[in-house]
Amino acid sequence: MIVVLGGGPAGRLAAIRLANAGKEVLLAERGVIGGQCLNFGCMVVCALNDTARVVRNARDLQGLGVIDRTPEVNFPLLIREMQGVQKKIAGILDSETRSSGVEIRYGTEAVLRGKEVYLDNELLQPDAVIAATGSSPVIPDIPGISKEGVYYPHTLAQMEKLPENMVILGGGVMAAEFAYIFSSFGCDVHLVARSEVLKVLDDKQRSVALKELEGVTIHSGTSVLNVNGGRHVGSVSVRTQETSVTEIECDGLFIATGLSPRSENLHGIAKGPRGEVLVDSHMQTSIQGVYAAGDVTGPPYLTPVARHEGIIAADHILGRGTTMDYRFFPQSVNLASEHAFCCPPADGSISVSIPGPAGPGTFWKVPYNGTGLSKVSVDPETGRVQGVSASGPGAGIITSYIAFLMQKGYTADDFASFLEVHPETDGVHSLLNYLSDYLKRKKSG
Repeated sequence: MIVVLGGGPAGRLAAIRLANAGKEVLLAERGVIGGQCLNFGCMVVCALNDTARVVRNARDLQGLGVIDRTPEVNFPLLIREMQGVQKKIAGILDSETRSSGVEIRYGTEAVLRGKEVYLDNELLQPDAVIAATGSSPVIPDIPGISKEGVYYPHTLAQMEKLPENMVILGGGVMAAEFAYIFSSFGCDVHLVARSEVLKVLDDKQRSVALKELEGVTIHSGTSVLNVNGGRHVGSVSVRTQETSVTEIECDGLFIATGLSPRSENLHGIAKGPRGEVLVDSHMQTSIQGVYAAGDVTGPPYLTPVARHEGIIAADHILGRGTTMDYRFFPQSVNLASEHAFCCPPADGSISVSIPGPAGPGTFWKVPYNGTGLSKVSVDPETGRVQGVSASGPGAGIITSYIAFLMQKGYTADDFASFLEVHPETDGVHSLLNYLSDYLKRKKSG
């Protein structure tokens, strides 16, 4: 028997892979199948962001006089409807996993000691183990952080109404996405970050993304000292390196300061300083036959990476020699547009960019200069594509396919005969065609 701990993207895909190969697989899940992605992360952002974009697009059209009003959000009903969809997705995932031959046990507290697994004190000695126990939100140690009115993604459903004034802690992808969502819903949002906001993006794409956060007051290089108020949050005390302590009034505080590996029940295997389980390129831990995959192994905390890590772990158990390659994984930030990217430009590369083309989803952005961005980088000698950034509708899909072609070694010349669907908002292919012609002219003198 093979035991998989955790039913998120990494564990579920690993379990299905093993069961499809004829292995007896037991998947133990403490909560709900789908993990961080379905229950607290990606799908939550999708649900809220879809609604936020409707409101923002209506607001833009109202500004042009095309429509006469902007809709208001019924937040409690939005949360209830979102949970209904999440439940339906969880049912699909459960059925898909069981139909592959995986046994699922819900509500079990799993403890790993070496290669032995305890499920609610029942001892199992499996042939192999895959620990895919996921992650937990990082809650900073700030006085008053446990007051009423303080939320994070795992407690968002407890928010009975939208705060009028909200402070969001964090400067990464999650913080920016929720800042866009809550400001679109009508909250006065202050985003408080210890460093720069969205520093994961290059300067050009970052400026495009920050334009979509124009309604948010951003406090970069700022630390939160206290959460003030009685039972309920009333303000936060903050300080920058240049200023004395000031207060930001709020009736809601949202914590989006990142994730931490959930490895407290995993004993006897090597871990890093943040509790992340250390693995090799086959996802095997310091104990032979014990593997780990997904968020429990630390950053980048991305669903597609977790899925692939789970598959790599399963393949190694099955005797297949596949290894994990982290060089070409696309990422995105979802605001008014998708801001997707893969690989920063390498030293010596040639980079070109243009505003995103007008098309489905961006036609009415033209008056606001908000059609996004297309950017690519290539090696000047070989023409190999080395980096891509895209901001606009479908940017994540565009970037995903370009990242795959980068992995396969495609060059700008390989796009010479590329035919796109029209109208669409992808400017990446035209930039690659331009670079192909440019490099040919440069080499010919």
